[in-house]
Order: sequence, then C-alpha cells, then structure tokens
Amino acid sequence: MISVEEALTRVFALCPAPAAESVALRAAVGRVLVAPATARRDQPPFAASAMDGYALAHAGLAPGARLRVVGEAAAGVAYSGRIAPGEAIRIFTGAPIPNDVDTVVIQEDITRSSDEITINEMPAPGANIRPAGGDFRAGDSLSAPRRLRPADLALLAAMNVPQVQVTRRPVVAFIATGDELVMPGEAPGPDQIVASNIFGLAAMAEAEGAEARMLPIARDDAGHMAAVLSLARDADVIVTIGGASVGDHDIVAEVAGTMGLERAFYRIAMRPGKPLMAGRMGDAVMLGLPGNPVSAIVCGLLFLLPLLRAMQGLPQEGPRTLPAALGCDVPANGPRAHYMRARLAPGDEADAALPVVTPFASQDSSLLGILSEAAALLVRPAGDGARTAGERVRYLPL
Repeated sequence: MISVEEALTRVFALCPAPAAESVALRAAVGRVLVAPATARRDQPPFAASAMDGYALAHAGLAPGARLRVVGEAAAGVAYSGRIAPGEAIRIFTGAPIPNDVDTVVIQEDITRSSDEITINEMPAPGANIRPAGGDFRAGDSLSAPRRLRPADLALLAAMNVPQVQVTRRPVVAFIATGDELVMPGEAPGPDQIVASNIFGLAAMAEAEGAEARMLPIARDDAGHMAAVLSLARDADVIVTIGGASVGDHDIVAEVAGTMGLERAFYRIAMRPGKPLMAGRMGDAVMLGLPGNPVSAIVCGLLFLLPLLRAMQGLPQEGPRTLPAALGCDVPANGPRAHYMRARLAPGDEADAALPVVTPFASQDSSLLGILSEAAALLVRPAGDGARTAGERVRYLPL
C-alpha cells in the first residue's frame, strides 16, 4: 500500500496538459480562465457622478450660496453646454461630469426653488465624483488561471471582453459495476440493491466543472464489462465504481488490462477507500473506485476532484484541510490515514473562530445516511496517537 500523498502524486502524473478553447462570456461561468483577459477601455470611461445631486465648481462657494440651474445630465446623456461661475446643473448617478465643474452636492444638501438652488451643506472639493479609470484602466488584466465566478463575468463584461480563453471541460465516464445493482426506479430482485454512488460522484464532477456521462451498469461478466468500457473510449477520465478489489467477481482490472490499462498503483493506506486503482487506458485517465458508498465518495473527494481541477489548469494540489477543535476523545489511529465522517459546530467563547469537529460513533463505509448528515471529514493521519477533546485537529469540509 502507498500513502494518500504518494497516490495523489501518481494521479497528477497521469494528468494530460489542459486543452484550451474560446467561449462566449455568457457561457464562461464556472470555466477556468487559461489566459489573462485584457481590458479594452477605462472604467469608468469618464469622470461620473456617484450620486444624484447638482454639479458645480467648488471654488468660492460656501453654505448659503445660491446658484442658477442651467441644465441637466443623466446616465447616457451628457450635458454639452458651458457652466459659468454661479451656475450648476442637475445631475444623476452615472452621468458624465462636464469640464467646467469639479464637485457634486447631493440633493439632500440642496434647497431648490424653480431654477435656483441654495447650498445647505458644502462638501469637500471633488466630492461624489468617480474618476475616469477609477475601477480599471485599458490594458489592465484579469489574471489566470482562475475559475470564473459571476463577479468575474461582470468585470470581464465591463472590460468589453466578449469571449475568453478557457480550458476544455474534462469528460468523465462513470461506470457502476456489479450484478447486484439496478438503477433508481427499477424493481430490485431479492439479492439486488439500487446503484447510488454513481449519482453522487457524477454530481461532484459536474460541480467541479466536468461533463459527466453515466454509462450502463457493467455486469460481472468479462464480455459485458469490456463492452461497457469500450463506450468510454472518447472520455478524458474513466471512473469505475466497484469491482476493482481482489474477489472472484472483481474483474475491472483484469478486463481493463486486456484493453490496454497501464496501472499506476493499486491499494492505498487509507480508510475508507483502500482498494483504489489508478492508471491510464489509451488517452484516458482511469480511476477504479471502491464499491462501498462512503469509500467511493471519499476517494472521489481526495483523488477525482483534484485530478479534474488539474486537468482544467488549476494548481496540482489536494483538498485543503482546515483547523478545528476535537469535540470528543478518540483512540489512537492505526497504520492507515482515516477520514472520519463528522459533525461541525461553532466554536466556544474562548475561541469562537475555531469550529468543533465531532466524529460520528459509527464509521461503517456502507452508511450513506451518516455521510449525508456529515459536514466534515475528520482527518486522522496514519499512526496518530490518542486524542482528547479540545485538541486541535484538521478536517475537510463537505
């Protein structure tokens, strides 16, 4: 068995170079920007009013001053006339600031009568004006790589960037294996169960930016297994669920081997999830996940999602752990890293910033109900000694 860290290093070694494509901005949310995007204009492109009020020249004015209103400026409609001393214009948020003025007095600090205003409160020179280029300048860029969020799309639109270079979505083919499985909605036989892992894993992959394909269940027959695997030939990643252990009916590795699988490793010093296999089959990375539901989901979190991030051009790194206070005593851990489903609660008054993580009493890898309740995985390193409540530990958020 190899360590989790060594296994992840070997998974990254299988990762192909990210492939790029150009997409319209409307389709770019959640995609990974692969090349910096450069602003084509200043924002704002002109000095603009930050408030509704009156634009005027500040020099020589004080509270009580009276000025004649000679025009109006609104967003998208500039005032094109001259503004002489003793004059002002009505101005609205976003409107361009004319050359003859340098200050906006908000409307709440003005008393207006017909075409004349009286200043009640006088702000500092330059008040309530957004300078040209105050947000960004033409030539400024949005750095890459980064996963594009809605706020990034708004920024790119303001930069007048209609298309962006992003990495292609990895295509992941998921194959549940085993004669005992049926799909949800079907009538299971007396010795069958409903396939569940594949739905959680596919959702995880899609949330990470991949395109997930759920292929037919592969039965415990070499010919049928080969036929289903052949359907995944054009995928970037092939994920099998179950059938990768050493039992008489676990034939994934054997069949994949006849189809060109070059195995990178098999079995990891972790629980749940020891019988994990990885390698390359043709142009695809192949991951053989355990069949137990929790084992499959935990292995997906630790290995599949980091692989998908790397394939999209993001840094090659595993999921980041966070600090917490242990909520109960736990015994010494054995020779395998243990990822324990746990509850997460706010910290106490002494250290409110540090949450409290408490593992569930049962850690049976078949119990999806507990996984659904869990907010975290308490990480117990291999050989970790007994711990008492209150000690600082590390966890992975779920």
